[in-house]
Amino acid sequence: MSFAKLSISALAVAAMSTAASARDNVQVAGSSTVLPYASIVAEAFGENTDFPTPVVESGGSSAGLKRFCQGVGTEHTDVANASRKIREKEIKACAENGVTDIIEVRIGYDGIVFASQTDGPAYTAFTQSDIFNALAPKVMVDGKLVDNPHTQWSDFNADLPAADILAFIPGTKHGTREVFEEKVIAVGCEETGAMAAMIAGGMSEDDAEDACLEVRTDGRSVDIDGDYTETLASIDANANGIGVFGLAFYENNTDKLKVATMAGVTPSTESIATGEYPVSRPLYFYVKKAHIGVVPGLKEYAQFFVADELAGSDGPLAQYGLVSDPELAATQAAVEAEETMQ
Repeated sequence: MSFAKLSISALAVAAMSTAASARDNVQVAGSSTVLPYASIVAEAFGENTDFPTPVVESGGSSAGLKRFCQGVGTEHTDVANASRKIREKEIKACAENGVTDIIEVRIGYDGIVFASQTDGPAYTAFTQSDIFNALAPKVMVDGKLVDNPHTQWSDFNADLPAADILAFIPGTKHGTREVFEEKVIAVGCEETGAMAAMIAGGMSEDDAEDACLEVRTDGRSVDIDGDYTETLASIDANANGIGVFGLAFYENNTDKLKVATMAGVTPSTESIATGEYPVSRPLYFYVKKAHIGVVPGLKEYAQFFVADELAGSDGPLAQYGLVSDPELAATQAAVEAEETMQ
């Protein structure tokens, strides 16, 4: 570390120490995908420890990391939630502002599955293109982008059953909506040629990307903003329905649900953790080490978050859809040791 950076950090920490009384709770901001998990942890942390409940805000991964990197001191956030790894340019921005010691914490994986009634239609294998063709408001038919005419799955894929299209998907307030959009709908839009057709028709690339994420509003795609029990109830009441669930919830309800492959891969803890299953990604939060010991409860919050009771396969985060990290014990040890990124 250069003398300049050391001086900046030392001055910032000294200033923060004198201002420690400015607040006594952990402040978190960042990913909307991580938000539901962090909110569950924050509430439980406040109820089960002697520390105040952390303040958790959303705003997106990039915005949260930008705030995180603005400096050291109690006027700056302590933790940044992220649905991706921190980027090199963000690490550089952090360092320029004296944030040089960052602890990266992988909390698990965001993985969703497509499941239906055990005795329902033979939904056993989907691709991202299938889901896009079923749920998008505009699709490609005979080389042209048209209003979605499909009413049954077999209309666009003869290998799928002649059953009415009805899908219960994560609502816009749900933590898994983002992975559903990015890893399924957006991929299907590109694979079917719909995105290229939008751009060829005069849309900018940004507008086409936004349009790709839209879903039809004629009742065949239904947003579920509640938890997976609401999705399950919807499946129970609709024999043709398919639902989007977190893997852990599905595994706890295999007597009621059967799961489909996605792009030929069967969802499992292993296939999600390795990234082989395409509808998955690792989730993180980042801790400002300089704030540990100054902001009360910061390290304890990080430890609490990744404890077996919270982030383990039987914990409440798994029930909400987080896929527990097979290497959770290593993460716990790294947090305990306050290991920073190299």
